[in-house]
Amino acid sequence: MKFVPLLFVLLLFAGCAAVQVNYDYSKRTDFSNYATYNYFLDMETGLSELDERRLLRVLDSTLQSKGLLLSEEPDILVNIISEEFPDVPQNTLGVGIGGTGGNAGGGISMGIPVSSSSRLRRMIQFDLVDSQKNALFWQAISESGFKPKSTPLEREELLRKIVGKVFSKYPPE
Repeated sequence: MKFVPLLFVLLLFAGCAAVQVNYDYSKRTDFSNYATYNYFLDMETGLSELDERRLLRVLDSTLQSKGLLLSEEPDILVNIISEEFPDVPQNTLGVGIGGTGGNAGGGISMGIPVSSSSRLRRMIQFDLVDSQKNALFWQAISESGFKPKSTPLEREELLRKIVGKVFSKYPPE
């Protein structure tokens, strides 16, 4: 029983660090037709200049490991959009008061947020567009915790984790 509070705290922190990803793609797409990629020229990621460079460096490495080559005349155009927002507390602590006596009964309850709303989350959306058809064919939207005061190394590691999870399902099977 001594380890239950420790286990709860570890699970709470593990849940905050998790990267969630939602995918969507066109089932009609033949992913084997794509061999090259580049980025939209007017891409505005919403990231700081340093984080954008980190993300593009990690993304280049990941896409190249999947056999795609960076090209001036690409098959795929990549667009990245991000947004930061406050974390909405998911957990509440319920407090209740109730009583009964004779033929009467009653109760009062309320929810108190367990986590602080000072935490931030970041959504990063990755769009892959067929450059010939100018049509979106694959999309992934990631969501994860974000600490604005993290070190450059921590930022790059988080971006590596995000890109790794996002592109673990590219191409879809």
